[in-house]
Amino acid sequence: MGSQTMLRQGIFHLLFFVVFFSVGAASLGAAVLCDDFVQYNRNKHLMKEAQLSVQRLKALNADYDGLLEQLEQNPDLLKRIAPLTLGTEPEDPNAIYPKARARELAVARQALIEHAGEESAAASPPRWLQRCSEPPKRIALFIAGAGLILISLVCFTPEEPKPAA
Repeated sequence: MGSQTMLRQGIFHLLFFVVFFSVGAASLGAAVLCDDFVQYNRNKHLMKEAQLSVQRLKALNADYDGLLEQLEQNPDLLKRIAPLTLGTEPEDPNAIYPKARARELAVARQALIEHAGEESAAASPPRWLQRCSEPPKRIALFIAGAGLILISLVCFTPEEPKPAA
């Protein structure tokens, strides 16, 4: 009966040691590596933006290649798109070309600005990481982690068996 209680105490000591030491080590590591986590998050976002830019450029290249092929096949197409591109009046009096109004352009510009604002908001690190990167909170996290490690080492390390006398 005595050995069972000793075994239970040993298991509880081991369990508490593992929990306290793990949580302490995790908080200590988070406090020390917080700047690296923030930099990793920024680099990850920049990488995603670069990949999106490359995809957009590939799509534009494909569109321009298609347009160049159409221009080579149909020379009359150049006469139709030149007035739109250069901003001149069309030569054909029967042709109707849509013109964008200033109000429509302002609405489109505002939509693009809002979309860019949403993307930059998504680029910021998570709130928990922002809170952890504040110096007073990092210090508190570091002290709490070190305290948990010390508590686990002092209070929950297994006792060495005493030699039988």
